[in-house]
Amino acid sequence: MVPASTGANQRKFPDTAPAAYPVFFRTYSRTLHRQRETWADVTNRSLEGLARLEQLRPDQVELLRQQQVQFRALPAGRWLWIGGTSWVGRPENFSGAYNCTSTNLVDWEAFALMMDLAMMGCGTGAVIEPRHIQQLPPILNHLQVVRVTPIGQCPPQDRQGVTTLRIQGSQVSITVGDSRQGWVEAYRSLLRLASDETLTAAMPLQITVDLSHVRPVGEPLKGFGGVANPIKLQDLFARVAAILNGALGRQLNSVECCLLIDEAAVTIVAGNIRRSAGMRQFAAQDTLAAGAKDNLWQQGPDGSWRIDPERDALRMANHTRVFHTRPSLEAIEDAVRRQYHSGEGAIQFAPEAIARANADLLTTAELRQEFVDVYCDQGRQEADNWLQLNHGPIPLQEMEHRLSRYGLNPCGEIIGSDFHCNLSEVHLNLISPRDQQGQEKAFQAAALAAAVLLNHRFVVERYQRSREMDPIVGVSFTGLFDFFVHAFGTPWLHWWREGRQHHAAGCQFLDQEAEYLLRWSQVVQDTVEAYCNDHGLKVPNRCTTVQPAGTKSLLTGASPGWHPPKSQRFIRRITFRKNDPVALACMDYGYTIVPAQTDKDDQGRLLDDPFDPRCTEWLVEIPTAVSWANLPGADQVDLSRFSATAQFDFYMQVQQFYVGHNTSATIELREEEIRPLAQVIHQAIHTDGGYISAALLARFDANATFPRLPFEPISKVVYDQLNAAVLTRRREEDFFTALQRHDHGVPAEAGPMACDSDKCLLPEKTP
Repeated sequence: MVPASTGANQRKFPDTAPAAYPVFFRTYSRTLHRQRETWADVTNRSLEGLARLEQLRPDQVELLRQQQVQFRALPAGRWLWIGGTSWVGRPENFSGAYNCTSTNLVDWEAFALMMDLAMMGCGTGAVIEPRHIQQLPPILNHLQVVRVTPIGQCPPQDRQGVTTLRIQGSQVSITVGDSRQGWVEAYRSLLRLASDETLTAAMPLQITVDLSHVRPVGEPLKGFGGVANPIKLQDLFARVAAILNGALGRQLNSVECCLLIDEAAVTIVAGNIRRSAGMRQFAAQDTLAAGAKDNLWQQGPDGSWRIDPERDALRMANHTRVFHTRPSLEAIEDAVRRQYHSGEGAIQFAPEAIARANADLLTTAELRQEFVDVYCDQGRQEADNWLQLNHGPIPLQEMEHRLSRYGLNPCGEIIGSDFHCNLSEVHLNLISPRDQQGQEKAFQAAALAAAVLLNHRFVVERYQRSREMDPIVGVSFTGLFDFFVHAFGTPWLHWWREGRQHHAAGCQFLDQEAEYLLRWSQVVQDTVEAYCNDHGLKVPNRCTTVQPAGTKSLLTGASPGWHPPKSQRFIRRITFRKNDPVALACMDYGYTIVPAQTDKDDQGRLLDDPFDPRCTEWLVEIPTAVSWANLPGADQVDLSRFSATAQFDFYMQVQQFYVGHNTSATIELREEEIRPLAQVIHQAIHTDGGYISAALLARFDANATFPRLPFEPISKVVYDQLNAAVLTRRREEDFFTALQRHDHGVPAEAGPMACDSDKCLLPEKTP
């Protein structure tokens, strides 16, 4: 047991984070003796979990505790939720500790593994390029799902946890077990049936699926947490069979592979009990994949819009096009334009990712550039030969892994192959720019929190083999923009407004930014290296990243990751299910509640009454201000006018001087900025500037906003009025006390989202 330090139980969230209590109790607080955990409880549990993973000295545990209690350095959001539980202590559940994974789609097992990962709350990346999916078997058998029995008919004491399969001629019976493994095995069985050479026959296989052993909606899930909601499970089998049948007599194409993964994800996220996020990487030349989401929304004869039901599941993941050579300006501009209109089809420059992921061999900028040139100009095989010639001999299996290290997790901040990567995060907005020692301690603590999980040994061979060849961690930060405003003042904001020009004064800012970033990166590298050397672990060759940090940033009021905030002051809207105890506590705390965008009347108008029987989801509205909102002159800068090229310039600063993996980035742009942004991306790729991948998002101006967005910019006058109204309505000064009044000890959620980018919070764009 890790002893609690004095005063930990009294620690309150920062005053700059009004959304902290709602987000913490919704997302990270587990049920403890039928009562929600406090921040002190979560700190104790998560630190005990890290300590159990081996070999943390008492001084290191105390450093971790101090930094977490002060909210300066936090472990992964996934670890805040699951760390220290008995569930995650079992080897078969180790993956549940990781937000970030990627799997190469080379066999049916890869599909099953991704479903298993998603059910544990992991974000799932999948590389679906031809060189991988061409290893899949052809579809030989027509599957006909003739019957699916109702869920939960079997008494609890008689339920079986294991899925069983019986085959008698063309008759197939699948009894789905009441467990994560049971769901996954049923999905795996269906895939295998489609390609089983021993079952080929003229008539379709007649499949009956028995769901009677699966626990019904609302029953608690032991271990991981949350409650069951299998409402989409009964649809999964027919939908998967239809996709497989469409490929009868051949191998699956890339979009069919994507649909198979995403249909499983739809089943998992049903009812918001499991949250999922995905990244699907396709070859740049794959025109079928490039247009997979084109016309996803269709307009009917009555003028109303509907989504194509056969492709609805594609919304479960981001799509990225992988370029293995330097793309032309025209190709980049086309991709930027496509992203502007659909939000999809990000450009990934794979050679840069592979070079960074081989930093232990490519130890200088010159070596890295030479490798990238060979890879781009002469191809993968010549890059293989070059590595063997200059750094060999390298075993064939290791070489294949090294050249495949461009897989991405859902938000794109981690690069690798068949990987699991642990994250941690420093909240720079809470540290003074003048406090160098405080900065170092925070990054040391974050590095330790990430490195400790390298002690995990995975039961899945491909993931364990990858860890042995290429151990990786991702130490991130959030609140960078806030930190630099506090460091450089409003002149830095005005320089942003001017487009971050590289004139004399601008270059001075650039040098100062780089100095901070380089110093933090070195602290992380030194700390991880020392820990690994002390405990006989292979030292990672890349340790730093920047994650989206959308949810955890709300715990301290940080601007997410490296990004600028939406405004100096805004209304932040947090989603809850109707009558959620945390949302009811928010009402007692003075916050207002409105129906979510999903709730409308018969004429399609948004509902206004949160207690309307037609309402199913709530939005809690929280007036929020950034920590520097009242600095003299700060209000003179319209943050929404920051250009796309200025955002890209700052993103590349972080990418070049801090990050060893990739920087999760969402560049917001207007239509007239498509070509200028394409030009700077083209330049960064063709001058080996460090670009790997970034998401692009159309910027909504004030006259084109949707109602009830997650962020709504407001003036100081409106902020002061709303904040005063909150205090007037407040019936309980202590949020935890308010929650106890409504809470029955059974949270509906099951931990943080696998990807919490603010990009995912915006409404899906229709034509």
